[in-house]
Parts: sequence; structure tokens; C-alpha cells
Amino acid sequence: MNTHTFIFLFLFYLLSVKASQAADLLVEAESFNTKGGWVVDQQFMDLMGSPYLLAHGLGTPVDDAVTEVTFPEKGTYHVYVRTYNWTSPWKTGEGAGKFSLSVGKKRLPSVLGSQGNTWMWQKAGEISVKHLKTTITLHDQTGFDGRCDAIYFTTEENRLPPSDIKKLDAFRRKALSLPAEVPVAGEYDLVVVGAGIAGMSAAVSAARLGCKVALINDRPVIGGNNSSEIRVHLGGRIEVGPYKELGGLQKEFGPENGGNAQPAENYEDRKKMDWISREKNITLFLNYRAFAVEKENDKIVSVTAKHIENSHELKFKAPLFADCTGDGTIGFLAGADYRMGREGRDEFGESIAPEQADKMTMGASVQWYSIDNGKPCSFPEFNYGVTFDEESCENVTMGEWTWETGMNYDQIYDFERIRDYGMLVVYSNWSFLKNHLKENEAYKNRKLGWVAYIAGKRESRRLMGDYILKEDDLTKNVFHEDASFTTTWSIDLHWPDPENSKHFPGNEFKAVTKHILIYPYAAPYRCLYSRNINNLFMAGRNISVTHVALGTTRVMRTTGMMGEVVGMAASLCKKHATTPRGVYQSYLNELKQLMEKGVNIKGLPNNQQYNEGGTLKEKPSIR
Repeated sequence: MNTHTFIFLFLFYLLSVKASQAADLLVEAESFNTKGGWVVDQQFMDLMGSPYLLAHGLGTPVDDAVTEVTFPEKGTYHVYVRTYNWTSPWKTGEGAGKFSLSVGKKRLPSVLGSQGNTWMWQKAGEISVKHLKTTITLHDQTGFDGRCDAIYFTTEENRLPPSDIKKLDAFRRKALSLPAEVPVAGEYDLVVVGAGIAGMSAAVSAARLGCKVALINDRPVIGGNNSSEIRVHLGGRIEVGPYKELGGLQKEFGPENGGNAQPAENYEDRKKMDWISREKNITLFLNYRAFAVEKENDKIVSVTAKHIENSHELKFKAPLFADCTGDGTIGFLAGADYRMGREGRDEFGESIAPEQADKMTMGASVQWYSIDNGKPCSFPEFNYGVTFDEESCENVTMGEWTWETGMNYDQIYDFERIRDYGMLVVYSNWSFLKNHLKENEAYKNRKLGWVAYIAGKRESRRLMGDYILKEDDLTKNVFHEDASFTTTWSIDLHWPDPENSKHFPGNEFKAVTKHILIYPYAAPYRCLYSRNINNLFMAGRNISVTHVALGTTRVMRTTGMMGEVVGMAASLCKKHATTPRGVYQSYLNELKQLMEKGVNIKGLPNNQQYNEGGTLKEKPSIR
């Protein structure tokens, strides 16, 4: 073979290889430059693989989301969109969340988001790309929570990304050119994951005692259930118990107005953010979702988190970690012992517990309210599998904590369904009130003013510590040498509303409770660290308690005090090069001195509104 022939064949081979390789482009919807009225929803990314854009318009189509992309080459592309027909668990056929896609000036023909019954790649159409740089636009059609995860362009028809979550993650990493080695965010004394009231308090407490702290939060605002995204009041009381300075931090950042499902400004997000920003020893990482843990033996070495909009990853290293996620996510990833559901009555001798253990939990609330529009206004017909009538409808203009879903479902693995059902019943009930209630004069001028899309969760995993708080501790005032934060709320456990069950058996969306009153009780410090991961603290609703005891410890003023104790203990771990358990074993007196003194600014008024959860009974004798 002569040289000219060899070169010709080699060039022919290269052209053939190029022709056989499809050009493609993956666009993550959450990364859109201009999101319009669409919002980023990251609550379920551990389950379905990614954050996504949500068209949460309360029945009115939201503004377009737009971004600019650069195609790898010109040509004809087949376009696929990963989406989900969210009403499919309750109604087969066409769903509520419809949207469409434009590439440049061409709107593709397919209606997206209203077919199928799982997260899927739906064909949107084809597009001829003549200019490498162009815009793509998402057009919401209904305002009823259409969702777009990603858009995939390929020159080879039916060449879809995988559906399996692990394989899809590998595909994303390659398509987005994410580095194999995750950069380290820095070296810290303590990494706190979750910036609800517990996480905020843990971070500030540790920071004021000399620890360098990374505070990671997977939303753009902090405050957790007390943020404007969820809108739950701060329950419980501070300035009680043996350590009255605990909870004093809340006088610095707590909103002065109380109540659930109130206007956004009542929750004072900016006040909380400014408060954290003033702490020089805290670095706040907003919009980062922790999803992986590196461990050596029984110790966490690092936590890896992903930005919910740009997929950027960071690794956080520290000798100490605090799980303030609520779901016990860090503990779970690290292999910490945990429980979920209700213990049986005999296991801890709890009279309030069910006779047999089960998986029931307290549910999650999608709160909402309506506002006076000043003139008649309409609401679309919305009927996607849950039907209301004159007897079963909720004849109300707002819904707060009692609107509670998912008590019979898994609050981790079924959580998208749980949240979606919360929204479904709000829309379905409101549609009936507006369009079909016989005497609906009170609703003619009212429109939905706010419906949460971030669900307020009460219970999921509880990480086990060296001590498990139980009913007897609370009702018999059992003394512990390591008494720390004080819980004041009644034992407040929720279960499906029997009246709601009559109309929606197995699919209840209302809850009831019976407040079992207790005297303020100082819970053991041993509930605040893992019994088998030796450098893991926890604060919040995921601490070491039974389901029954969670009924009192879960409210936010109480979880804030837990956070303060964790921060104090972390400072002692740094000072003495010890572990959370080591603080209990060797430095408990020092911890008591810190709890006595507190870390709060002194002299501030306690002018917050309180919700007690019932009147406290007389103090029982100590057993």
C-alpha cells in the first residue's frame, strides 16, 4: 500500500468514525440563567437524581424560563425532556402539569409533563440547528406544577440517557464535565449540615466558642420550617430548666410575629441571614445539598455536597460533623444506627405507644392560605383523582398544620408523592369551593395567595445515641447527670383525622392530636451524638428519641437549644482533642459551665410570641 492510499483510507476512517458518533448536549433545567416564574425544587434529588424546575403558579401559568446554550455542531437534533406527570398516582391519563419547549424561535409540538407515571425522557420534537448559540425556553401552560429536570439534544434518534439513577448520574457527570476529583472547600473544626433553627444555633454556638464552622444549607434561605418557604411558628419556650441561658440565641434572630401559614415577611428570613453573616467564624454555603460521606472505620472524614443550580461539588473535611438535616441524612450515609416509625408498647414500656411496632410517622404539611381579591375571580377546574363534594370538602379559606399528609407512607422514599398529594388536595378542594359549592358566596372574591411547595416535615429518621429518650423520662421526670436542653412542649403526636378518614380512607390529608402535658424536662446530652459514628453530633427532630418522645422534642425553640449544646460540646472536642462521647465521659462539668453561661448576647428582651402546645402541669416527684 503506497503512502497516498494509506492517507486516503485513514482520512476516510476518521470521517466514518465522526459520522457514527452522535453530537449531543445535556442542559440541566435548574441551571437556566433566567428562571422566570419557575422555582428550583431539590427536595427529592436523592431519589430521582437531580433538582428540577417547578412551575408553581397556583393555577396561573408562570413566566417563561430562558437560557442560552451552545450546540457542539450544526445539524438536526432530536430533543428529549426528562419530566414527570405528577398527578399520575391518583389519576391515569393526561396530567395537570403541562408545559412546552422552544428552541430559538421554534416551539416544539409536544405537550410535556402530562403523560406517563414516572420520571421519564419524553420526546419533545426535532430541531434544525443552524446557529450554534441559541436560546431555549420553557413555557408553562397551566400553573399546576409542571416539572422539568433536564433537556437532551442528540443527532441520533432514540439515543436516550439512561433511566437508572446510578447510570444516569454517571451520564450527567460525563456530559457536564464534572471533575473526577471533588475540590475541597476548606478545613474546618465543625461542619454543620442543615441551616434550620437547630443548625443555625449549632453553628453560631460553636463559632462564638472559637470553632471554624462550615454551615451547609440546600435552599437559598435559612431557617428551615421557620422560613418563608414553609412558614411554621417557633414552638416551645426558652429560659426554663436548669440552664436558662440556653435558647438565648433565639432572642437575637427569632421573628417577633408568631403563627403558621402567615405572610412571608412574618418569618424574617433577612434577619436570620444577616445574623449568620455577622459571625466571622462561619462560612455559609447556600444551595448546597450534601449527598455523600467518606468514612474511615467509625469516623466521618468528609461530606460532599452539590450545588442545586450549577451542579458544582465541594468536599468538606473536619474532625467533627453535626447532622441538622432533619432526615438524619449524614448519619444515614455514614451508617449510623437509626430508627423510623413507632416503637411497640413493650419495648420501652410506653403507654402512649401502639401495642405493636409499625412504620407510621407523623406527616408533612403543605400549608396554604387564600386572600381577598377585591372582585370576583375564577379558578380552573382541577380534578385529578381526589373528588370533593358538599360533605367531604373543607369549607375553609386557609390550611395550616392540620393539613398533613403521608403518615402511612415512607417520609424518605415516598416524599415526592407525599408533598404532591399535599398540593393535589389543596387545589382539588379549592376548585370545588370556587366552582361547585352551592353556597360559595364567601369564596367568589378569594384567590389562592400562597401554597407551599417545600413541605414541612415532622418526622423521619431518628439517629440513635448513647441514650434514647422515652416516655418515662418525660412523665416521671427521670433525672440524668447530663441533663441539657429543656423541652417544654406537650407530647404532641399526630394521627389521621377520623372524620377525614371517613371520606378518604388510606389517603387522609388531615391530622389530629391530643396534647399530653408534661413539666419542662431537661433531656440528656447523650441524645445529641451518634452511638456508633464517633465524630457525629445531631440536633433537630433527628436526635435519639423514641417516636413518643419526639412528640415533645421536635418543636423549633427546643431544637435550637439542642443546637447550642452541640456547638458547646464541639468546642470542648476541639479544646481537648476528644469526641462527643468523650465530652460526656471526661468533660461534662465544663459543658455544664458553658450551658450555665450561654453564648448569647446578654440583656436582649424576650419579646417573641410563644405557642406552648398546652398548659404545663405541676412538677412530679423525681424518680
